[in-house]
Amino acid sequence: MSGLPAPPGVGGVLVQRWNRNVPRPPGALVFADQEGGATPAFRELPPIEPAAAYTTEAQALAAGRATGNALRQARVDVDLAPVLDSPDGPLGARQFRRASIGLAFARGLAATGEGSCAKHFPGLGSAAVSTDDSPHVDAVLRPRELAGFGAAIAADVSCVMVNNAFYGTLGRRRASLEPATYRLLRSTGFRGVAITDSLSIVAHSPRDWPVVAARAGADLLLFTDPREARAAIDDLLPLARRGELDAHVARALRFRARYEAR
Repeated sequence: MSGLPAPPGVGGVLVQRWNRNVPRPPGALVFADQEGGATPAFRELPPIEPAAAYTTEAQALAAGRATGNALRQARVDVDLAPVLDSPDGPLGARQFRRASIGLAFARGLAATGEGSCAKHFPGLGSAAVSTDDSPHVDAVLRPRELAGFGAAIAADVSCVMVNNAFYGTLGRRRASLEPATYRLLRSTGFRGVAITDSLSIVAHSPRDWPVVAARAGADLLLFTDPREARAAIDDLLPLARRGELDAHVARALRFRARYEAR
């Protein structure tokens, strides 16, 4: 969800602007979209350059270290970066020139104790537009993008964000709601947390989307409207009481223990 304070039951908050007079939500991780370039969560913090500006792994590693140190000072636990979509995709300067450069940024974050989250699985490089700009975006699976995510997982990136595009080879639903997406992700050996991209873009759709996402395989559900997050908690409580979410909760708790403010 986005913003502070968080209602009971929320496992994390996405900070889009920081009010230091508001206390941290107890028991919840604090996330930020600190990718650099035109739309950082904190304009005064690194990285200043967008992802596409880095031409070497050394540059990205240094930027990741600087970003991780700054976010830890700001008491942010996890940076929702790096973007590992291929550079010919619709996200422009948010995309690294090569996946290896994006992974270097993640290594820099990790060196400071900051969490990272590789996105947007299984890859948006083939999409014509960003899923932020259109409610229906079609894409296709690309081996090179999947290889980039596989390299991130091999490097111990413990969070992967699943995108909202539609992949005909995976199923009829958008990737974040499609069980085949999460089976593909887990087939890489990934044991960390899978978080959806913002489900607020499908909020106008049937109210059972939180249940669909959780049953598909998502461990954390992202909403950019706190009201939708509260509604999702109500929708998911029956599943939690029946034990359907136990595996998701276990992964989320391990993730929180690894990265919550130290």
